[in-house]
Amino acid sequence: MALVLLRYIKYSLLGAILIWIDFAEAVPIVPQFRTGTSQTTSTSEQVINETITSHQYRTGYSYSASGHNIKSETGYINPTPTTTNEQTVGGVNFHWTSPNLEAIPRWSISNDGAAFSLQETLITPGLDTTTTITRQINTSTTTETTTTFGQ
Repeated sequence: MALVLLRYIKYSLLGAILIWIDFAEAVPIVPQFRTGTSQTTSTSEQVINETITSHQYRTGYSYSASGHNIKSETGYINPTPTTTNEQTVGGVNFHWTSPNLEAIPRWSISNDGAAFSLQETLITPGLDTTTTITRQINTSTTTETTTTFGQ
């Protein structure tokens, strides 16, 4: 009989422990404050390096002659144009009109012994100017967030 009683106590004790474990659940934690604030700051920075290259092309020519006490020996004052030239720069292919240099007017003095002046200007076609612009753009953004809460 004592053996049966020990078994009964053993199983009763085991049952009591299992029942106690079943009731030992987590209890939610409730904050003990009434009001509060939360602050968040976020900063981002951006750097952009930029290079811009621009090519200007002259597709024709400019010829001018000026002066005094001169006359054209050839009878004309403009060179004859030709369009046989081609050029590729930076992947851009283009044709231009240029003067026939054999047909540029020839000049002579009108009154021998008198003062004279002659100025000829020939600007040929092709790549005129190349402009390169390099710049750096720095951007910084800061965001501040404040949250106020209460119960």
